[in-house]
Amino acid sequence: MITTNNLTKKYNDQTALDQLNLQVGKGEIYCLLGANGAGKTTTINLLLGFIEPTSGDALINDLNVSENSKETKKFLAYIPENLMLYPSLSAIENLDYFSGIAGKKLSKESLISFLIEAGLQEDAFEKRVSAFSKGMRQKVGIAIALAKDAKVLLLDEPTSGLDPKASNEFGQLLRKLSQKGVATLMATHDLFRAKEVATHIGIMKDGQLKDEFIANDISLLDLEQTYLSTMNYKEVVL
Repeated sequence: MITTNNLTKKYNDQTALDQLNLQVGKGEIYCLLGANGAGKTTTINLLLGFIEPTSGDALINDLNVSENSKETKKFLAYIPENLMLYPSLSAIENLDYFSGIAGKKLSKESLISFLIEAGLQEDAFEKRVSAFSKGMRQKVGIAIALAKDAKVLLLDEPTSGLDPKASNEFGQLLRKLSQKGVATLMATHDLFRAKEVATHIGIMKDGQLKDEFIANDISLLDLEQTYLSTMNYKEVVL
């Protein structure tokens, strides 16, 4: 569902992404680990069609994003680090609005069912999202993806700033989407969450994919050590 072929993005003499090759199939959760400036967000933005590649291809459901941007967006849902919802609207009103943009005219019962499936507490459905925590807003984002029937989910640091409970709940939601066949690509700094939810993990540095793992084939300790080594960080021993 997600494919990049030698995907490259340069800004003048700076290379933000250097010949990236990766694949994410149906039901897979691929976590991209790396420091700021590693190329994770650039990858997400290229797949969304927000920016054009210098060379190479980004494909969603075998469609080239550069050539079929409008069509590929039909398959996509995107949750950034800080999800932008309309603060003066309630959760259900936001969901109704964004579903309408995606061409989905849904009954109130259907909207409620998606909010329930996303794990939002029922007493929050009619409340303005201006009063929501980040975790609650992320659940509305998942409900939007469910209502849109998205086949591909792109996430950029979605658990940053979440408390452990909210982060765990978000991971559970990702696994539910995986069971529905959704292909997920998540950029994150969170090694623990990546190991917990991912089917595949990649480590990026300086715009390059340095290493890849099947998540079940590597322990959290080995992942941490490999990450620190790749980043040239020295492990602190207390």
